[in-house]
Formats: sequence, structure tokens, C-alpha cells
Amino acid sequence: MTRLIIAKFGGSAIGPDGVLIPQIIERINNLKKDSKVIAVFSAPLTTHDGKKRSLTDVILEQGRNAQNGITPTLEIVKKSYQQILQLVNEDNKKNCESIIEIHLQKSQKALDDAFENEEFVDETRSRALAFSGEILMSHVMSHILKSNQIKTDSVEFDDWPIITDNNIESTNFLVSESKEKMGKISELVENNQVVTIGGFIGKTVDGVTTTYERGGSDRTAADIGILFYKKYETSIDFEKDSSVVSADPKIVDLGLREVVQLSYNEARLAGMFGMKILDPIAIKEIVEHGVDMPIKITNIKNPEKITTIKRELDYQKGHPIKIVTGKENCAIFRIETHSIQKLLTSLEKDKRYSEFIILSPFTKDGIELSRILFLDGDYVKRNEKYLLGFDPLATITYNRGVITLIGDEMWRVQQVASRTSAKIGESGLNILNMDAQEETSRIIIVVEDTDGNIKKAIKAVHEEISKIKFI
Repeated sequence: MTRLIIAKFGGSAIGPDGVLIPQIIERINNLKKDSKVIAVFSAPLTTHDGKKRSLTDVILEQGRNAQNGITPTLEIVKKSYQQILQLVNEDNKKNCESIIEIHLQKSQKALDDAFENEEFVDETRSRALAFSGEILMSHVMSHILKSNQIKTDSVEFDDWPIITDNNIESTNFLVSESKEKMGKISELVENNQVVTIGGFIGKTVDGVTTTYERGGSDRTAADIGILFYKKYETSIDFEKDSSVVSADPKIVDLGLREVVQLSYNEARLAGMFGMKILDPIAIKEIVEHGVDMPIKITNIKNPEKITTIKRELDYQKGHPIKIVTGKENCAIFRIETHSIQKLLTSLEKDKRYSEFIILSPFTKDGIELSRILFLDGDYVKRNEKYLLGFDPLATITYNRGVITLIGDEMWRVQQVASRTSAKIGESGLNILNMDAQEETSRIIIVVEDTDGNIKKAIKAVHEEISKIKFI
């Protein structure tokens, strides 16, 4: 069976104004030696006022301006693409310039609509983002690859294979409808070494432009894998600044361990709780559709350094606790237990939302209460009315942070709960809740989210882990 690698390149891999694209070209040249390649691209970064910014953030800012009566402009975006255009040779430059102009006109039209209607939401927002960011970048990258003698083509939005539901700004993948739209991308894969496509963007059955949540290019890569895994020997490769290590290197600078393998479960939990490995919903969708394909997290600067994510892991000799991570800006929702099931069903069926953890219930004044730890406090704030509709007497506590230990075989680590909780106490932090469950491969410690508490706790626990014996 022919091999197919779905390689996702995020904004950091592209670099400000495309400065790291030569690295991408080298990487794609290596990947295509023994495999077909579908390259998924995020929106590029740029430098503005001395700071790195994603073009996504630039467009969102212009959309807010338009909504508030300030004339929107794409000047920052145009300058970025003019820089990237320098990587296209003379044979391909004129066509690439035309494609940039056509797509930015579509984005400008969406911003003008927002200005006229004083509203930057739904499809207007999605069109502004799509045609200035991911979709346009995939076309520009196709021309850059052609300029480097790589046989390639890009997926046009008319032939888009990622079909989603009608939740415009935080949409959901529809696999059966997407399979019906695979004809063109399948043809492109057959006839080219590399096919480029924009991440993050979807399309309804009726042709409405949609977007995933931020980080959605990871989901696009996973969704394409779901569509192709039976036709090819398919794997996914996320090109990052580094492979996975045992904590965020921006927080912990000493004693980091390389993580060679993660299970789907471990990777999803790590993503949910703050490690920027990949979007946890990408893993969730792979699991839900019964797909078993390897995922690699590759250090693009040193491609020999790889973390492999698999459904079933090989035998491992390393420390069973693979990752210590944490999440700020969480919220705890307390609700009477007899009311919780309706809420959970609605979150799954209506909202298609899963970024929460059920904590252990407790009893107060003879009433059993259940607790839901939401990992995005802003989501709870936006949906307070919806959540309280299931129990008007429910309570919400904001400004909570969580530290998490992750490892499917954590049961092999002696005294892990007592040692880590003691270490957090020694660091001067007050533990508000601790939830340890052997079956879910994680320990959750809740503290107040203030004064750098989460980072302080991650450093303390990570240091302690290496000292704890395991079976």
C-alpha cells in the first residue's frame, strides 16, 4: 500500500513573514522520498511593532475595528505576503501574485461587510480569516514548492473536503459528508508528490465558510487522516519547534526528559491540560471514528527527534509519569447530581464540547453535588446562562488553575499522590482539590489561579517526580 504522510506546518514553523520556509522545503523534500504528502498550513506569522503576531490575530483586530466603525485595512497582511512572495521564482511569480490579490480581495470584502453591518461574526468572520490566512498560505506554498521543482498542487475552496456542521465559528467535522467530497483531493494526491491545503477552515454542505476553534489546523490534519487512512498507509506528522518533553520548557528549564512515546489517551490529556502538543479534539476525533494511525511530533530543526503517539504503545522502560503540565483560567461548576446528566448530554450533543473533567462528587446538607472542572473559564463566562439553565442553584467558581500528572501506568509510581501534594504545600500553595483516579491515568490538583501559582507548582512537582521510585 502506498504511504501517505499528512504533514502539518503551523505558524511557528513558517516563521515571521515566511523566514523559515526554506526549512519546510527541506523537510518536505525528505518526506516525499518514499511517500505521498498532504501538507496542511496554518496562517503565517508577521512582525508588527517589533512583536511576532499571527495574521489570524491581525485579521481579528481589523474585524473588531470594522465592527466599531473604524475602516479596516489589510496593509499588514499584504506586506507579509510580499515578503513571502520573494521565495517564488519568476516562472511562478505572476500567477502567485494574482492568487494573493484575488484572495485578499475576498478577505477585504468580508471586512467591508463587517464595517457596513457593524458586526464581525459567523461567516463574515470566517471568510475574512480563511482567504487571508490558511487557504491563501496553502496556495502560496504550492507556488514556492513548484519553484523548487516539487510536483505539487493546492486544493481550491470549491473542492474543499472538510465538510462541517452549521456551528460557524467553532464548527464540527462531518465524516460521511466529507467522504462524498473527497474526489478532487484524491485526484490531486494521485497526480502529485505534494498537495497543499489550508488548516482551520471548513465548509458546510450548503457552501458556508466555517472555522474550527484556535489550533484547528491540527484538527484538519487529523480529519484528512480519517478520510484517507483506508486508501493509503497513512500517518500524521506535526512539525514543531521540538519533540515532546516532560514539561513545558518555558516553565521548567532543568531535568526535562524526552518523551519517546505517548498513547492517544496520554496525548489527549496533555493537550487538554496545557501542553501544546496538538489539539486534543484532533485525537478525540481519531478515536471516535475508530481510526488507528501513528502520529509523530517532529522537531523540524532536528527531525531525528520524534515523539510517536499510538493507540497501543510498545514496551517502555522510562518513568511512568511522562508529563507534568498545568492549565490556567479554569472554572468549577457545582450542580446537584440529579441534574448533571442532562447537562452532560447537552454538552455532547448540542454544543459538541468536551473540554472538561468530571471531578469526584461530594455531599453537603444531605444533597449530593457533582463538580465539573471546565478547562476554559472564558467558555463558561460566555455560556453562564446556558449552564445555569440546568440548575438555577448551581454555582460557578472562577480563577482556578490545575496541575496534572499524566501517565497511563501511573499506578507503578510509589506514593505519588502524597509526595506531589506535599511538594506543592512546601512551595507555599494551598491545594483546593485533589482528584486521583487510576482508571483515567492522571492526578489533578486544583489551586487558586493567581501570582504565577500554576508555573510554580509545575516546577515543584516536576522536580519531585524524578526522585520517586517506580515498580
